[in-house]
Amino acid sequence: MARSSKLLARRGVVLPVAAITFIVLGVLAGVVGEGAGQRELVWRVGLLITGAPVVIRTLTGALRGRFAADIVATLAIVVAIVVQQPLVGLVIVLMQTGGEALERYAEGRASAAVRALEAAAPRVAHRLVRQGVLEDVSVDQVSVGDMLFVRPGELVPCDGVVTDGRSHVDTSPLTGEPVPVSAAPETALMSGSLNLDGALTIRATAIARESQYARIVELVRSAQASKAPLQRVADRYAVWFTPLTIAVCVATYAATGDSLRVLAVLAVATPCPLILATPVAILGGINRAATRQVIFRHGTALEQIGATTVAIFDKTGTITIGKPHVSRVLSRGDQDQCEVLRLASGVEQSSGHLLARTVVQYAEDQGVEVPQARDVVEAPGRGVAGTVDDHEVRVGSRSFLLERHPELLGHIDELEPPDEGLRAYVAIDGELGGIIEYADSVRPGVDRVLEDLNELGFRRTVLLSGDRESHARAVAAAVGISDVTGDLLPEGKVDTVRRFVSEGERVLMVGDGTNDAPALSAATVGVALAGHGGGITAEAADVVVLRDDLGRVVEAIRIGRRTMHIARQSIWAGLGLSAVAMFAAAAGAITPTAGALIQEGIDLAVIINALRASR
Repeated sequence: MARSSKLLARRGVVLPVAAITFIVLGVLAGVVGEGAGQRELVWRVGLLITGAPVVIRTLTGALRGRFAADIVATLAIVVAIVVQQPLVGLVIVLMQTGGEALERYAEGRASAAVRALEAAAPRVAHRLVRQGVLEDVSVDQVSVGDMLFVRPGELVPCDGVVTDGRSHVDTSPLTGEPVPVSAAPETALMSGSLNLDGALTIRATAIARESQYARIVELVRSAQASKAPLQRVADRYAVWFTPLTIAVCVATYAATGDSLRVLAVLAVATPCPLILATPVAILGGINRAATRQVIFRHGTALEQIGATTVAIFDKTGTITIGKPHVSRVLSRGDQDQCEVLRLASGVEQSSGHLLARTVVQYAEDQGVEVPQARDVVEAPGRGVAGTVDDHEVRVGSRSFLLERHPELLGHIDELEPPDEGLRAYVAIDGELGGIIEYADSVRPGVDRVLEDLNELGFRRTVLLSGDRESHARAVAAAVGISDVTGDLLPEGKVDTVRRFVSEGERVLMVGDGTNDAPALSAATVGVALAGHGGGITAEAADVVVLRDDLGRVVEAIRIGRRTMHIARQSIWAGLGLSAVAMFAAAAGAITPTAGALIQEGIDLAVIINALRASR
């Protein structure tokens, strides 16, 4: 990718460098050669070589219905060839292609989202040939009904149903669910999920290319392909400025019959303020954003982010932190909550499970001294048991406790809250000690971000999540978002984004997980919080926030708005000066060469003003 970016950059600077070279060679030929004739010959050859690609490209675009800002420049090049004014033509080629080179540089490298997704996809599956015998095969060789073995730390190779084993599975890259899902026989798993702590045997229910991960890859591909190309700011202004220029040229020739005056009009009217102002300002804006650790992957994103009208946020890892924590400890009867937490953390510290580490961290944060446990036995994906201070302690799932102590069912039902949630159950010496509840917390500063978006004029703020609907609505209520949908797979998020776009809205989508990548690609501007997720999601996004700070999204919007304000200011000032010079040229007060030099002066003023975007 780096090599292709460099190649693109080199191709972009070939024509402006060639134009400068021929201008210098012509001057040298006039000095050391046979005078003006030799100089003019060099310039004519140079104009034909450098001008032909510009003319051909413009004509090709016009035949395809693309009305762009380079039409006037192309007319000026053609007229310069016809009336034998090669120096004027070369200067115009330099202005035109130099602006385009800046624009290419501002756009940066092309997105590698699909390649990144495909590179991260599961590649190998362990197929169970017969009891105890495995063979490693490519995921493409897996058929529906095959029995596959998934070790701890491996990705689920294709969609399937667990037939043997227990574990916890991280589905957050696909669903946004912040806490691992318990996997046991009959549990359905999606390809791309990460098996955490126990070996599993699954029966494949879909081949790899039809599994969930493959569908995400295809969603990103189709979203990028169907995203309508945005008209450049320069081209929008060219819609009226180009016809005005042509009208002045026609009127000038009709009134005077002087083709040099027409060339002079075209030279001063060549819309270099259009060609230069936006890319220079965008480069400044991109650099300014980079100092705030916000990376715009191309100039179009900077143009569009300030014009977005609807903000859509993923829940897990975007509005919330994306990591489970202990929300509360419930104790039964006369059991002390701190004592329940102390004994539970004692056995949990011998486990490597994510939720076990969370319990230990919570105990330490509460000032509880975590004791040492002995005779610790862990049931992967279910729970852990051991002896702490001569107490038999079991911590784990509901079924893990009831397996040893079925008589606790009534006590659990009495203590357990009615709402759904992730919980660990604690038994002490055969009695129910309490329940540990887990939750995902709202990211600090979300309220301020939503207030800022409202002040910036966003018409709607929406929360989407692959997490359960009840959890999504609880988080939305906590931060003040009324438009919320949960239980969404990646295609559901894409459908929501496309619905808003079809209604004429410009959509800002903010996310951090693999399941957000297709929606980021489909949005007008996709923003990835790479400080939390990164990787695949960052590749699919238009803007990447390197810090785990949602407030940087608001900063990016403000930088985009200020940058485009400066760009439009430069465009209007440049076009105004060009219009004055154009009418002066039509009156015969400016020669073609002088017109080209005047236009260079206007360009310099435009560039200086546009550079303010970097401050």
